[in-house]
Amino acid sequence: MSHARPVRRRLFVAATAVLAATVGVVGLPTPSAVAVPSTDGVVSADQASAAFFPPNHQIVAVTASGYLTWDRTKNDRAWVRASDGRVTDLSETLPMQATGYGDLVAVQPRRDTAQLRDLVTGRTLYDLFVQPAAGLEYVGAAGRALFRTDSSSPKGADLFLHTQGSTRTPVTGLPADATNRRVSPGTSTHGLITYTSGGKKYWGLIDLATAAVTETGLRDEPSGNGDIAVSPNYVAWVEYRPEGPRIAVRTRATGADQYIALVPGAITRDIEVGLQGDHVVYGDPGGLTDIYKSSLHPLTARNLKTGATTRLLDHLTSAATSPDGVLHVRGGTVAEGEGVYRITTDADGTPTADLIASTGEPTKLTLVGHDVPAVIRLDRNGGRIKLHWTLSRGNADLQVTLRHKRTGKSTQAFVYQPEPEGYTFEWLGDLEWFSTTAPNGDYTWEISALPRNGIGPTLTASGAFEVVREPAPHDYTDNGTPDLLARDPSGRLWRTDAHYRTLDKALTRSGDKKLVGGGWNTYDRIEAAGNLGGAAHGDLVARDKAGVLWLYLSKGDGTFATRSRIGGGWGVYDKITAGSDLTDDGRADLLATDKSGVLWLYKGTGDWRAPFAKRTRVGGGWGVYNKLTATGDIGGAATGDLIARDKAGVLWLYLGKGDGTFAPRTRIGGGWNAYQYIVGIGDADNDGHPDLYAYGHDQTYYYPGTGNWRAPFGSRKGDTVLDTYPDHTAVL
Repeated sequence: MSHARPVRRRLFVAATAVLAATVGVVGLPTPSAVAVPSTDGVVSADQASAAFFPPNHQIVAVTASGYLTWDRTKNDRAWVRASDGRVTDLSETLPMQATGYGDLVAVQPRRDTAQLRDLVTGRTLYDLFVQPAAGLEYVGAAGRALFRTDSSSPKGADLFLHTQGSTRTPVTGLPADATNRRVSPGTSTHGLITYTSGGKKYWGLIDLATAAVTETGLRDEPSGNGDIAVSPNYVAWVEYRPEGPRIAVRTRATGADQYIALVPGAITRDIEVGLQGDHVVYGDPGGLTDIYKSSLHPLTARNLKTGATTRLLDHLTSAATSPDGVLHVRGGTVAEGEGVYRITTDADGTPTADLIASTGEPTKLTLVGHDVPAVIRLDRNGGRIKLHWTLSRGNADLQVTLRHKRTGKSTQAFVYQPEPEGYTFEWLGDLEWFSTTAPNGDYTWEISALPRNGIGPTLTASGAFEVVREPAPHDYTDNGTPDLLARDPSGRLWRTDAHYRTLDKALTRSGDKKLVGGGWNTYDRIEAAGNLGGAAHGDLVARDKAGVLWLYLSKGDGTFATRSRIGGGWGVYDKITAGSDLTDDGRADLLATDKSGVLWLYKGTGDWRAPFAKRTRVGGGWGVYNKLTATGDIGGAATGDLIARDKAGVLWLYLGKGDGTFAPRTRIGGGWNAYQYIVGIGDADNDGHPDLYAYGHDQTYYYPGTGNWRAPFGSRKGDTVLDTYPDHTAVL
């Protein structure tokens, strides 16, 4: 967890202990730092007073003036100045290793040369000749020294310390069979060496003044390469063992070892360890983005004398020790957010974590943004829409609740696996667990996101939107789906709301049928008339046995207002159909054939007090048909159309011209006399094309519209909207 540790691949460093760096820092671009605000719009006092640290950077090493970092966005190296967070991109520069002394770094500008440089000034202190082919290999740096092996020297005396202006000094105190030697910073007076001897792994401390290995310890682990930290009083290292990882701590003054068992059976290989005063500090990096909870996610300090533990950070990504022996950790807390924390102890020896450089990001889960439209059109795109939320991280279980304000009906969804860009819920336009079509009107959305790693509280957020649709002629409940009306022999009128199940493309009922009211047997004709009264819902017209036509305005909740008289004399007609706009004025019109076979058009006015203008003659010869059904635009033009069934059961299409007249008829097909009722129910499946409903003696079907006038309906599909009761005397 510091410069006093072996070089590890997890810190994006080569196996030769060479860390990231630059050929010459002087002259490299140093772009100005740009502060990144907290994504939840709140910046803590600690964040405001701290220096800037770039997001997505992890600490590789700490020098006197700044940080060597790994930029995850570029997957490359960078230098961050501690005073102001100014970033220098090192992606085109040489590998390097911080030495733990001031701003010194060791680099290899050529295969045969190692150099000691000052990172801030770019000045080279001295060169060291190395060439593996000649038996001279660079193996690391510490303080102001570079280390090289020389295969021409006797075993056990082939490691040398080099300083500026000095001859090589042999490193003593290692066993003769020591191999895999690597040197890195330890303390201000000692370098850290790791090596293998007798098939086992060891660490040692090199006195930089005498080049003697003064202390050694066995790294008792069968595999892995555990982290090592050094302080003036202790050496701590991580051992990965079959029963689980543990931390070993050597008290340097006495040579006594103590062991701290961590999570039994843990398979992590990335535990960071550091030392600060009489505390060993440890944690498993990556907890912020992990999908599981772990007691190793927090950065924890353990008192080596009392065993008491202190939670310092909620998570960490990386850590290193500065040349003056102070531990620096890149991590975060829910209270203060993300950044670089300095680990010290207060007056009574209690360890503390102080935010000294902030990324401006929150550690707690926050809502970054959302894509929930203010107005949602559910009569488009098959009645489905994708709603999207972007959170500050993706390791949360998201619950979405959509609630209709007026009725209180809702739907919930759980999104467990987010897309790379965030969380998406594809709403199918339904409520009550897929059984009810969502009505028009005002809605609220709520999200609840539980961090799967246990870091921070559950995030809650909410907003609002409105659902709208184009008016539908058979929609009496303001939800865009057709409602079918059926009258029983006693004169009671029943309403059944259809529901289109998007997932299995089935038309079914939504809930039980509802009683509209009694007394409807006074009428011999009842027709769905579309929007006659100026509201957004379909209305009804009904003709009584005396020939008087009555208007029932829909309230939009499945009920109707008290009837109003349209006029008398309607007994001359044997067929009436309504609900289509045949004149391209945005108003529903009505068609009727008299007993001599003449078809008449009643143009809609939009005024419920006088909903139809004076009739105009369309043409004669319509007595050959026993059923007329206004369908809306099924032919792909912009005007309403008409279908007619002749007495032989052949169905014919009349395409509307937009002026109340029709093009010559086109044969759709035969066999339609199998149906007792044929109803133009509008667009039931939300594909933009009106559909047809057919009520037979044994089964009911709907025919999906195609938008192609040559074949206006697809293959019939069985449905469960209405049961084929023999006591239905009218279906509309």
